[in-house]
Amino acid sequence: MGYTLRAKQPDTRDHSVEMTRSHPEYQLNASGTRPKTPECWSNNGTTAPNLRRAGSGLIFRHSSMTMTSILSGLVAATFTPFLPDGELNLAVIPRMADLLARNGVSGAFVCGTTGEGFSLSNDERVRMAEAWRAAAPSGLKLIVHVGHLSLPESCGLARHAQEIGADAIASIAPCFFKPAGPQELVAWCRRVAAAAPALPFYYYHMPAMTGIDISASEFLTHADGNIPSLAGVKFTHEDLDDYESARKFAGGRYDILFGRDEILLSGLRLGATGAVGSTYNFAAPLYSRILRAMQANDLTSAGHDQASSQAFIDVMSSFGGLSAGKAMMKLIGVDCGPVRLPLRSLDPAHEAALRERLKNLGFFDYSSVA
Repeated sequence: MGYTLRAKQPDTRDHSVEMTRSHPEYQLNASGTRPKTPECWSNNGTTAPNLRRAGSGLIFRHSSMTMTSILSGLVAATFTPFLPDGELNLAVIPRMADLLARNGVSGAFVCGTTGEGFSLSNDERVRMAEAWRAAAPSGLKLIVHVGHLSLPESCGLARHAQEIGADAIASIAPCFFKPAGPQELVAWCRRVAAAAPALPFYYYHMPAMTGIDISASEFLTHADGNIPSLAGVKFTHEDLDDYESARKFAGGRYDILFGRDEILLSGLRLGATGAVGSTYNFAAPLYSRILRAMQANDLTSAGHDQASSQAFIDVMSSFGGLSAGKAMMKLIGVDCGPVRLPLRSLDPAHEAALRERLKNLGFFDYSSVA
């Protein structure tokens, strides 16, 4: 989740035809019919014609190169653990990695928004990435966020991620001096991706934090064929029409990772196969139930569990969002320490009140087991 969106009611609309008429699916081919757009996975679990399975991922048939899509299921946007004095507490990371693996999470997205990445020095970000690479058990993918206000620094972080053997990199858009349009945004991302050409690159789309209103589908329109290692988009936005357009762009070529935990069910109904979120750190079993219910076409159970997610996220938001998230890690037994200024950590009284509110919701019946 992105800490700026309050919980919503489940989206029950049928988005299957809610696309603009300029979308490729609405264009007629030479025979006067609309071309069929392949899905990443059909309802019977088969892969699309332009994909084949490769272990836990997929192989994308790009015209410029072959790119592995390794992100599916739940990917946790991880917290950065600090000591009381504000220094990194890298000793906690093995416990965090074990927590994710044992609760069915498929990947760790480090140094992003949840990880307070822009509040870390480059040296701290490098040390975080190295600690996660060393701690991640087999099967837990490592995605390193390398976004930075400085292009050379972002490229340096990307090179480092490739050197340590990360599985993918991602970059949010620069948000002080902002790109004037999609061409500038793509040019930025192309330079960052080129610094780690062997790694899949994900554009991190989060308008609520960047203030950049370039849609994900518009980004893909300009990026397609111009960023050889582009694997997809981390989509942290509530514009479901744009999500659908991006997911179906170029016949579903790209991974569009859903980034709003509180409306995950809406993303799944639109075809999401991978999701990145902060609450997967401590409530993965609840979201795994949603995934299983969707696979069984049990929308009633999926909707019930999504409502539970929305309820505890409402409480989490009312206690400060990211600060509350760190407190919730402590409540399940993995203390990640305080947040870094300018954010404010919860005091003991607010931690106790948060625990009581969560207990009343039944949160600890479905929280992750440390």
